Amino acid sequence: MDFSVLSDAMASKSFEKIADICDELMLQAATQGIAFNDEWPYAIHLLGHFYVDDINSARFLWKSIPSSIKESQPEVVAVWRIGQKLWMRDYVGVYEAIHGFSWSQEARDLVASFSELYTKKMFELLLSAYSTISIQDTALFLGMNEDDATNYALQHGWSVDPASRMLIVKKQPIVTEQKLDSSKLQRLTEYVFHLEH
Repeated sequence: MDFSVLSDAMASKSFEKIADICDELMLQAATQGIAFNDEWPYAIHLLGHFYVDDINSARFLWKSIPSSIKESQPEVVAVWRIGQKLWMRDYVGVYEAIHGFSWSQEARDLVASFSELYTKKMFELLLSAYSTISIQDTALFLGMNEDDATNYALQHGWSVDPASRMLIVKKQPIVTEQKLDSSKLQRLTEYVFHLEH
């Protein structure tokens, strides 16, 4: 089976395309009757779904993976551990699953990129949910040690209260940009004019 499109996406770090590429290749193989189970990059495929935050598709893919693959490819099982933690919203467990396996060369960049993306997502969650949060809790949510988590938060404009060991969240200003379509305004004007006359 030709995985050149997938290889190109991996090489160019277009990780947001991985899930769609794998889904399309799997569909092509199935319609052409090509046996692909043994050589299929299940770990990459699962990670691709995690990368675009599509845990449901990852769950269905996991259920379709033959038992022989699950038993013979520990990396596939390690990737699924990440999926289980995502499903259960075990934020700390996601990082433990990421750091708890020695990833293959093929998966390493994708896992690192997913980890970075996940950290940004968790930071945005903290930003929207808290006004103050302990350094310890921040470190757990971001999968870092306390010093790294503090530095990460400070780089993003937060401040720290050394007495209470709390981080003070810098809320981003809420910008609501209202886009007014001139054609709709014109129709509304004509309608109101019609009602008045």
